Parts: sequence; structure tokens; C-alpha cells
Amino acid sequence: MKLTIVVPCYNEEAVLPETTSQLTHVIGVLKEKGSIDEGDILYVDDGSKDRTWELIESFSRQNAHVTGIKLAHNVGHQKALWAGLEWASTHADAAISIDADLQDDVEAIYPMVDYFNKGIDVVFGVRKERTTDTFFKKNTALTFYRLMRGLGGDIVYNHADFRLMSRRALQALVSFPERNLFLRGMVSSLGFPSAMVYYDRKERFAGESKYPFSKMLSFAMDGITSFSVRPLRYIAYLGMLFMLIAVLAIVYGICSYVDGQALPGWTSLIVSVWFIGGAILLACGIIGEYVGKIYKEVKRRPRYFVEKSVNLEE
Repeated sequence: MKLTIVVPCYNEEAVLPETTSQLTHVIGVLKEKGSIDEGDILYVDDGSKDRTWELIESFSRQNAHVTGIKLAHNVGHQKALWAGLEWASTHADAAISIDADLQDDVEAIYPMVDYFNKGIDVVFGVRKERTTDTFFKKNTALTFYRLMRGLGGDIVYNHADFRLMSRRALQALVSFPERNLFLRGMVSSLGFPSAMVYYDRKERFAGESKYPFSKMLSFAMDGITSFSVRPLRYIAYLGMLFMLIAVLAIVYGICSYVDGQALPGWTSLIVSVWFIGGAILLACGIIGEYVGKIYKEVKRRPRYFVEKSVNLEE
């Protein structure tokens, strides 16, 4: 059994030596236990501007377990991860995806592999709790997961992109044609036998987070609009509600006029204009998100281009 650990990287020179050390140790332990026959670490450099690729090349010369792909341009975390998983789908029996920052506990890889050897195709790494998160991040994440569930999205709570996938699960995943990637939702929709491994998430080992609030918000919007059309349906419901309110307002206006109680009211007019105008702009924004995704999909541009690679078999 060959295992590939896929690690997307963007400006990770500060943490890469420790990541390589820990993951190499994990592969060694798995081989000693007989859980795997072969194992490698596949770094995917997502157009880093620091020494990330230089380090990957250096490690690959010193460590036979280290392999790498350098993308020609920064395409984002999800597409970089996709590049690694796509390669693993034809060269490995199973692949584990994990971020380079070592916040995900590498010790959780052992039970993941045990589940795979028992016939499980997808093993999700799930955080036990969010003690390392700020109050704001913890509550916004909770809101996002609840919103996704409410909109019909099938995602695992407190699971990001730390998971194991078998070859057949990987091949099913890479058969998805869309360019707008939300992998944690796509993997959950595969339907293969799955299990969960719970772990405590750590502080980032070194370097800075590559996910500021703006990127997190954009990622949340991608997740919602990639896996649910309910926002569009809610716009229709909102339109019907406004029509009902308009009918009631007309009836009220007519009754007031007949009774001689009609008075000019700037406040009610201004409030109505601002409220309905805001609702219309919100509706246009939501529709625009879906139209934008259609625009990206119909162009069918490649998700990424590989500039170079190291230690990879053809």
C-alpha cells in the first residue's frame, strides 16, 4: 500500500523544515508497523514568493520521501490541493491532505491509515473543539457551518481539509468538472464509506496565517453558492413577501383615503424606499455570485499549470 501525504504550500519557508521532519517520522512509523509499504510527502508550491520551493528541492535531494510540484502561478489553496490530489489519484493507493502549518495533529494520521486498512474510503480529521480560536473566529465558523447545513450543504462540522481518501474516492473526486472548488463539500457528497478521527488542533508552528478575514469570507461565499441554490429561492420568497406587503399597503391607503385620514408621511416613504432598495441590491448581489460562477465554469480554463516537479515518477 502506497500513501501520499499532500501538503499545499504558500510562503511556508518558516515551517517547512519542521513539517518535513514530523511527516517523515510518521511515514517511518507507519512502515515499521506494516500499515503501509511506501510513503511520500508531496509538497505543492502554490506560487510562493519566498524560499519555499528552494527548500522543497533541497529536502528532496536529502530525503527520498520528499517530492514536489511547483505551480506556475498562485491559484489558491483549493486548486493547489486539487493538483496534489489529482496526481495522487493515479500514483497512490491513498492520500492524506494536510496543511503545512502543523496546526492539524500529525498523530491523527495513524488511526486514519488504520481505518483505510479496514476498508474505509474517506476518513475526516475533525477538531474536538476550538480552544485555539478567537471568540470572533469561533462564532463565525459556527455560524458558517449552521448556515451551510440550513441551506442543504452536506459538510462535516469542524472539518477543514485534513482527511484521508482512497484511490477510488480520489478518482471519483477528480472526475468532478467544476472550476469553483469547495473540496470539503465535494468530498462529503461522494457517498463512499467514511469515518471520523477527532484531534486537538494546535497553534500554528511558525509563520503567519494565509487566511485573513477577507479570504475566509470569500471562501464561505464560495461554499454557500457552490452547494446550494436556496439563496435564489429565498429571493423569490422575499419578492412574494414584498408583493403581499404592497397589497396590504394599498388596501390601507385606500381605506385611509375613504375615511379622510390620509396624511402625507415622508418617514414611511423613506423607510420603504431604503428597505426595498437594499433588498433589491442584496438580491442582485446574490444572483451576481451565481452568474459569476457560471461565467468561470463556461470558460473551462485549466485549474493550474505545473512549472516543474521533483522526485515524481511519470
